[in-house]
Amino acid sequence: MGSYVLGLQQIDREQVAIVGGKGAHLGELARIDGVRVPPGFCVTTEAFERIIENAPELAGPLERLAKLNPDDRDAISEGSAEVRQALEAIVIPDDLAAEITDALVAGRAYAVRSSATAEDLPGASFAGQQDTYLNVLGAEAVLRHISRCWASLFTERAVTYRLRNGFDHRKVHMAVVVQQMVFPQAAGVLFTADPVTSNRKTAVVEASFGLGEALVSGLVNADNYQVRDGAIVDKAISAKQRAILAVEGGGTEEQAIDADQQEQAALTDDQVLRLVELGRTIEARFGGPQDIEWCLADGEFQIVQSRPITTLFPIPEAVDEKNHVYLSVGHQQMMTDAMKPLGLSVWQLTTPRPMAEAGGRLFADATALLSVPKSRTSFLAVVGKSDPLMGDALETVLSREGFIQMADDDGPGEQIPGAAPATIETDPAVVTELIQHSEASIATLQREIAAKSGSELLDFIFEDIEEMRRILFDPRSHQVFTAAMQASWWLNDHLQEWLGEKNVADTLTQSVPHNITSEMGLALLDVADVLRTRPEVIAFLQDVEDNGFLAELPELAGGEEARAAIQGYLDKYGMRCVGEIDITRPRWSEQPVALVPMLLSNIKNFEPGAGQRRFEQGRREALDKAQEVLERLRALPDGEAKAEETERMIERVRTFTGYREYPKYGMVSRYFVYKEALLGEAERLVRAGVLDEPEDLFFLRLQEFRDLVRTHEADRELIQQRKEAFRTYESLTPPRVLTSDGEAVSGSYRRDDLPEGALGGLPVSAGTIEGRARVILDLAEADLEPGDILVTAYTDPSWSPLFVAITGLVTEVGGQMTHGAVIAREYGLPAVVGVQNATRLIKDGQRIRVNGTDGYVEVLDASLGEMSD
Repeated sequence: MGSYVLGLQQIDREQVAIVGGKGAHLGELARIDGVRVPPGFCVTTEAFERIIENAPELAGPLERLAKLNPDDRDAISEGSAEVRQALEAIVIPDDLAAEITDALVAGRAYAVRSSATAEDLPGASFAGQQDTYLNVLGAEAVLRHISRCWASLFTERAVTYRLRNGFDHRKVHMAVVVQQMVFPQAAGVLFTADPVTSNRKTAVVEASFGLGEALVSGLVNADNYQVRDGAIVDKAISAKQRAILAVEGGGTEEQAIDADQQEQAALTDDQVLRLVELGRTIEARFGGPQDIEWCLADGEFQIVQSRPITTLFPIPEAVDEKNHVYLSVGHQQMMTDAMKPLGLSVWQLTTPRPMAEAGGRLFADATALLSVPKSRTSFLAVVGKSDPLMGDALETVLSREGFIQMADDDGPGEQIPGAAPATIETDPAVVTELIQHSEASIATLQREIAAKSGSELLDFIFEDIEEMRRILFDPRSHQVFTAAMQASWWLNDHLQEWLGEKNVADTLTQSVPHNITSEMGLALLDVADVLRTRPEVIAFLQDVEDNGFLAELPELAGGEEARAAIQGYLDKYGMRCVGEIDITRPRWSEQPVALVPMLLSNIKNFEPGAGQRRFEQGRREALDKAQEVLERLRALPDGEAKAEETERMIERVRTFTGYREYPKYGMVSRYFVYKEALLGEAERLVRAGVLDEPEDLFFLRLQEFRDLVRTHEADRELIQQRKEAFRTYESLTPPRVLTSDGEAVSGSYRRDDLPEGALGGLPVSAGTIEGRARVILDLAEADLEPGDILVTAYTDPSWSPLFVAITGLVTEVGGQMTHGAVIAREYGLPAVVGVQNATRLIKDGQRIRVNGTDGYVEVLDASLGEMSD
């Protein structure tokens, strides 16, 4: 065979650039002992490139296609159709046509399948985006369908996918696989890991009669088998009313299956087990779980495709072969996005407990806590109270007999944060001392780091991280917010028992002192007050798009004062940003333009002095509620004692609750000091030719960067690999609970007290509110009006300035003491968190009711769709 045609036996998985993803995988499959692959060949990408190069009429349409917005469906439809028609009209040159037809076996039917160079790769599955043609007869028909495969690179779906995922149309080329047709009795798909639960030890087989296209296209309900440890653990035989079969003369058609055959199994149990064994062999060859298309003909399995399952969340590496249970750190920290390597390493250096990595996220191994009866009980109680979905998921794992081996009952167990009673006295001076110590330490850091560079700088940062840990994990600090949590739980439990009122602590903790995060939202209202009397400044800010606007403000009337107000805000809060636990994320001080929409919204929606009034209103409501509760208690039997104890708890919760948000503020303040110094060092390395750009730093662990500073030797290939891996990780959704089998375990609320159609969640801030839902996934796109209810995946401190404008909160992630819950209570906003799929089930603009007392959300107007701007 010539340069444009390669037999499958000549191909391996390293030749993606020549034969595309599908062709490379088929070639590799053909090399595995015991795996049968239908004979055939690949028309290489060189043939496609030759066609494109000799078609100057395609240059313009391809250029226009590359510039389209992935949401502009009409333009994509028109542009992609133009390219497809042009490609199909091109006549294949005689020498290329001859090379292809010489590889055909006379009288045989063929399957002609597209194989793109960006298809079936570990990080990007383009499955089904290009075309497959079955039972193609004759050389002329094969050539015609090869042209159609080339054109299928430009279907609307494929073009949109590439635009969304950053693939250049002009750099993705098409090969074509041509294989002899198999006419199977049965066909289907084998997943070597469960695509629903992600369990790597469970294989799933789907089977139907005839060609597999009936299953892939959704024409039939397939038989379904689940296989684990060499045994079928579950199976469901479906009524298969139709099949797709080859037609004499070429092509395929749907045919009805005889009624007496419809409920027969397409495979025997032995065949299912044999197929899974074959799948494990293929999985071992490719080094990861596979999605395999198979055919059964004459009692033998033939494999017609294998691609990686790209939707599975990676498994953390374990130090042993035992079973492990991992908890998502991101769900506890309200940051479930992927983190870059520098961010992961700095967070790991910060935390006291070792953390495993997977998919750009961190996970805590809870196996040891769950293995000892004493710690298991208290751990499940604490987790279940703060995040019921995580708690229920853990219960699901523990219900599987033998997955976690229990240690002896007399084991000491591990101390669970929040489980032991806080013994600290209710003394406001403790909080002020902790804050003053942190602020003084940060001031010392800022002063001393300025003189450091090179290896001395990196050594200094590692030393200061230990200082940060001493402050973060000061036993008094933990006692303070543990005392706040326990006092809140005490108030809710006892006042519900004594007065029949739920979640009273939510009102009692409004406008407490020292809550740095809620103060941040109110402080932005104060900045808006400075700007609102300066019309030139407001007009200027309406059109601001870049981060240099602060330098331009002094040129405007009132601009000096406006700049001073914004800069003052940044001096105190500029280290904050979305996803702030990742040191690599851009901070407000680096991107101050992020504050502009929130400032303009505050000017538009609030009157002067709103910040102070808001705080005072919350404080008054809390004090009035305290007075009311104490009066009602005194009227009860033994009321004086109950009131006295309750008053002590109210004082305790109001003294300590505000501090809950401070340790993270201190931590991210240090992170920003580190980041500025590290970027300065990275810029010096760029000037020295060691790094290509300063941000390459973000794809090295802190320990690796220290070595790089010392040696001036950068592994550019490693940095590039990590950039590509990060892009893959960004598309993954981390589970709350993950096992060492790879199973992503979802919890549920298991409640029967919800109104019909309501979405259940965790009540974290009492009250009921109705309003317009604003479904916002990107803080930069927030456009809120007073009375709106914010619906989002999660919030962190950077979202706090929005809380002043809303009347309620719904999030998909969160617990009793996570950011959104704390600030919602501080501002008196009804809030429900942990509402699964809230951003998909609630449409932007719908009217909803949020019950933050009982923990559910109702959609009141199901007819409204997404809002138009």
